[in-house]
Amino acid sequence: MDPLGARSQFVDIQTLPVWQQQLSEDTKETQVHQSDGLLSQQAFPSPFPFRPDINRKIILFPGDVALLNCTAIVNTSNESLNDKNPVSDNIHRLAGPELREELVKLKGCRTGEAKLTKGFNLAARFIIHTVGPKYKAKYRTAAESSLYSCYRNVMQLAAEQSMASVGFCVVTTAKRGYPLEDAAHIAFRTVRRFLENHGNSIDTLVFAVSDTEESVYKKLLPLYYPRSEEEEKACLPLIPADIGNSEGEPVVPERQIRIAEKPGSLEDECEEESLELDLGQVGNHAFARMEGDVDKQRKLILQGQMSEAAMQKQHQRNYSRWLCRARAEDLSDIAALKALYQTGVDLCGRTVMVVVGRNIPVTLIDIEKALLYFIHVMDHITVKEYVIVYFHTLTGEHNHLDSDFLKNLYDIVDVKYKKNLKAFYFVHPTFRSKVSTWFFTTFSVSGLKEKVLYLDNLQQLFTCIKPEQIDIPPFVLEYDARVNRPNHPDVASGL
Repeated sequence: MDPLGARSQFVDIQTLPVWQQQLSEDTKETQVHQSDGLLSQQAFPSPFPFRPDINRKIILFPGDVALLNCTAIVNTSNESLNDKNPVSDNIHRLAGPELREELVKLKGCRTGEAKLTKGFNLAARFIIHTVGPKYKAKYRTAAESSLYSCYRNVMQLAAEQSMASVGFCVVTTAKRGYPLEDAAHIAFRTVRRFLENHGNSIDTLVFAVSDTEESVYKKLLPLYYPRSEEEEKACLPLIPADIGNSEGEPVVPERQIRIAEKPGSLEDECEEESLELDLGQVGNHAFARMEGDVDKQRKLILQGQMSEAAMQKQHQRNYSRWLCRARAEDLSDIAALKALYQTGVDLCGRTVMVVVGRNIPVTLIDIEKALLYFIHVMDHITVKEYVIVYFHTLTGEHNHLDSDFLKNLYDIVDVKYKKNLKAFYFVHPTFRSKVSTWFFTTFSVSGLKEKVLYLDNLQQLFTCIKPEQIDIPPFVLEYDARVNRPNHPDVASGL
C-alpha cells in the first residue's frame, strides 16, 4: 500500500522528533557530569564531530519498524529469507501473503547482502531484506565485516533507488548471538560514514528499536551523532579504539596490501612510508613468496643464517597473527580494568596513552589476554608518534608485571611501537622500581632507556602535558596532593 493510503496504525515519520531535538534534560546532566570528569578535547578532534545537518536526518523510534511509512524498511532474516523472529513476523503479518511469494522468487540471500521487494500492504513502499551474521567470539572479525556489509549494502541500495527515507530494525536477531552493543557501534558508524560521503539523497533514517534495545541505542548514539559541541567533547573518550576506515568498514591490517615500487622489499625511506608498515608488504607470506615452511625459517634464525630483511618479515608475520587474535578475542574483562586508555595530546601534539599500574591485578588476570588487549588498543595509535604516561602510584607486588612478560611483549610488538614511542613518563617511581627499570632497559631491551623519564610529582608531568589534556585517576591526584603540594587547581579526573 502506498504511504498516502496508510491505515491509522501506521506511523508517519514526519511526526517523530529527530535526534537533534531529543537532547533531554537527563542527557544534559550526563554531559555536564562527563565534561567535569573528562579532558577538554579542543586539540584532539573527534572522528565523529557535531553535525546538526546529519542529526536532523536521524530518528530514534521505540516501536515496530513494520509500522513506519518510510520509503523502505529493513527486514532482518536468514539465508533462506524465512526466519522466524519478532521483526520479520510483524513485517510478514502486515505485508500480507504476497510478500512470502515474492521472497520465494529471490532464491535466498547471502550473509551481508541486501535484496529488495515491494512493501505490499505496508505503509512502506519497499522492504530491504538483509542477513546478519551468526556471532562467535572466535570469528569476531568476520562477523564485524559481515554486519558492516549489511548496513552498507542497505544504504547503497537506498541511494541507488533514490529513496528519501529508510527505517532500520536492529540487524541481527537474538538467536544469531551478536552482542547488541557491538552491533550498535558498527551500525552507527557505518550509517554515519555513508551519510557523510554519499547520503545527499537520503532525507530521513529511522532506527526502530524494542524496549530492551532502546537504552543501548540512547547510550551509544551520542558517540557517533553528538548533538552539541559539548556532547562531542564529553563523548570523545568513550569512542572505541576501532572505528573502521573512512567508510566505517572494519580494518584488518593483515588483509591489506601496499603496492610498493619493489614488491617484497622492506623500505624505510621516509616518515610517510613508516606509517604504512603495519599494512604489510606485497607477498610477505610464505605461500605467496614460495619461501618454504616456517619451521625451516625459524631454524635459520636460530642458526644466524637468515638475512635481516627476512627476519623482519618473519617478525611482521608473527605480529600479524597476534593482532588477528586480539581482534577476535573477547577482551571486555581486561578493558573493564581501565588500566590502559587514550587521553589527549602532549605539548608537541603527540597522542598520550595512560597506564595505571594499580589497576593491573597481575595475579588475578589472564596475562596473555592482557597482552592481546595491549596490542588491540595500541595498534592504530602507534602508526604515529605517541607518548606513554605510567602511574606507578600506590602499586603493590600484585600489580608488578614480570620482566619476562615485558620482554615478550617488547619482542612481539611491531617496529612502529618502538620507533614512534617518543617518551615514557614514569610517575611516582620508587627506588626499587627505578632499579628494576634500569636493569630491564639496560640488559633486556634496546632503545628504550633514553626514553624513560622519572617524574616525582604531577607538576613535572604538567610541563610536558597540559592538565586538561590528561585524564588522571582520583587516587593519583589525592596521593600527589598529600605527598607534594597541590599542583593544579583545575586538574580533571574522570576515572
